[in-house]
Amino acid sequence: MAFISRLELIWKDVELRKKILFVLGMLAIFRLAAHIPIPGVDTAVLRQFFASNQVLGLLNLFSGGGLENFSVVALGVGPYITASIIIQLLQMVIPSLEEISKEGESGQRKLNQYMRILSVPLAALQGYGIITLLRQSSSLGAQIVEGFTLATWVLTLLSLTAGTVFLMWIGELISEKKVGNGISLLIFAGIIAGLPRSLQQTLAVYTSSQFLPLIAFIAIAVVTVAAIVFITEAQRNIPVTYARQIRGIRTTGGVSTHLPLRVNQAGVIPIIFAISIVLFPPLIAQFFLRAESSFLRNGADFVIRLFQNQAFYGILYFLLVFGFTYFYTAVIFHPDKVAENLQKQGGFIPGLRPGKETAAYLGQVSNRIMLAGAAFLGAIAVLPVLMQSVFNLTTLVIGGTSVLIVVSVVIETVQQVNAQLVMRDYESI
Repeated sequence: MAFISRLELIWKDVELRKKILFVLGMLAIFRLAAHIPIPGVDTAVLRQFFASNQVLGLLNLFSGGGLENFSVVALGVGPYITASIIIQLLQMVIPSLEEISKEGESGQRKLNQYMRILSVPLAALQGYGIITLLRQSSSLGAQIVEGFTLATWVLTLLSLTAGTVFLMWIGELISEKKVGNGISLLIFAGIIAGLPRSLQQTLAVYTSSQFLPLIAFIAIAVVTVAAIVFITEAQRNIPVTYARQIRGIRTTGGVSTHLPLRVNQAGVIPIIFAISIVLFPPLIAQFFLRAESSFLRNGADFVIRLFQNQAFYGILYFLLVFGFTYFYTAVIFHPDKVAENLQKQGGFIPGLRPGKETAAYLGQVSNRIMLAGAAFLGAIAVLPVLMQSVFNLTTLVIGGTSVLIVVSVVIETVQQVNAQLVMRDYESI
């Protein structure tokens, strides 16, 4: 009943209702664009090619299914995500970018502009790689690309790059409505759009012998979603006390609060990093399958077969996600800066001296809770591999990364909608 009453409140609020309908309209336009194919590509053969290659199937995740259709938005928001990661890493080594990040909202606008500019050459580079890969596959007998001339090359590359820019624009329009992150919602829409086809394929090959495995799979999926919600919302509260300060005739401070440290501070970024690393060797190897040198051909074939090995792929993927969780958390969470800010504001952790001792304690606590977060992300990343080997339901298995993104986006969107409702209640009072 509480859910129904909440929906009624949202629908009665005219401004919030218009924002949600606008977001739904933008997502519908995105899904429409994802079904507009680029001429010269056999989409039926392309789907079979992606279905037979587990590594390349990961590329389809951030394109929202547009890559297997080779639509005008086939690259999705992948180049923009790559650009944002590069800009965040560059802030660690370029002092000027670090200073810009400290300028608040104006600094964030500048960084966002840098991300947009960097996304264009990255989209062109990724589009070139995809087209080359499809031509290589066609030469191997798949016949995906038909008669690509120089003019077709240029038009296709421009279309793919323009599609990425178009999705960036839609994402920013959605974000401006304050009812969810635009880029995340685009990925979310692509993942959800693939569910009906997955269910249809499962029902088409369903037999009575699969009943118990299917029930067990559904139970594990429900438990997985609950675990994702729990870990996403889990946090360690560090008690903080602010000293009483007298400024003129006013007295401030003298209150106790807490500093929240999330178990999963890195979100899905470590999985994105790991996907990039896992994709790189077999993707490069695809280009050398028809090399003149037998050494290169054999090496490329070995790399592809190695990464198609479930055990090797799962172990490497887990270790990369685990390691990148620690790496990215170190990038975004700085115990020294947090301790310095607490000291400037007159806050301290009871029983600890402000400064270095507080920073050391925060770093120690962060590393401890990060162990659980890193292990959880690694388990979520390799979950599809385990599910396929145990239940043999390859048509219904949804990537753990996809589930994590879906749940995280739903939680973030619900929080923003609730914040909008609370703000309007406050304004009415």
